[in-house]
Amino acid sequence: MLYAIIFLLLGTVPAAVAQFPQHVLLNHPNALNIPTVKESAIQARRILNLSSIATLSTVFPGDQSTSLLENRPHDLGGDPIGLIDYYTSCDPTPHEPTILAISIATSFRNARAGSNVTLSLRYHPPHDHPPGNDIYTYSPANLPRFSLLGYIEPVPISEVRRYHIDRCFFERHPDAVAWKPGNAIHQSWWARLVVEQVYWIGGFGDRAYIGWIPIEEWRGVTQGEVENARLVGEQGYEKDSFQEQIEEGFSLIAEEITHHTTR
Repeated sequence: MLYAIIFLLLGTVPAAVAQFPQHVLLNHPNALNIPTVKESAIQARRILNLSSIATLSTVFPGDQSTSLLENRPHDLGGDPIGLIDYYTSCDPTPHEPTILAISIATSFRNARAGSNVTLSLRYHPPHDHPPGNDIYTYSPANLPRFSLLGYIEPVPISEVRRYHIDRCFFERHPDAVAWKPGNAIHQSWWARLVVEQVYWIGGFGDRAYIGWIPIEEWRGVTQGEVENARLVGEQGYEKDSFQEQIEEGFSLIAEEITHHTTR
């Protein structure tokens, strides 16, 4: 449908259509050759491991919860706010992000007032990634991103000590040592995001899964599956032939559209 609209606006059918893989345009069964929900869950868990900074979103409480010491507008009750924060994937629950919460921070004030929490992540290809076949390979619109919905809970001190959560966290964020629990600057504490729902956008819908990932799939991914998975741009990543045909077709159409609009 998208191609038909483009072609109608152009007033002609680009010659690239003759070269574009017809089974893609005709919804050939091969067009369903996209990652499964399970494979998408593995990709998401790999991104969770590779990344360590994400956007933490919460909702402001009603005005009656506003502290007299807090200088914020009086009409923010129910409004969402998203702020970046550090996190890590640590044992014993690597599927639930570990966060060094600062009590005075807006996100954790809102969470303490009852707000649910969403952590949003996106995949960043390695800086030394190989060149793409076309402009879509590394387009942010075509790269995976997802959101983890849940709530914040404290990590028991016994778990912090047993699983060396402080070491796990500071290996990824050495600067965060300055605000570790017990510091002289701010009150802080170890927290985890208890994940209840996962929403995934793997990329363009003709080549990636888009939708909810069941929590059982999210929790069931093994560390071995995470370590063996590869995303576009990573060493060892392999595209299937169907993906290559789609990208080649998009490249041909983009060239044809450019030719028509610049004549």
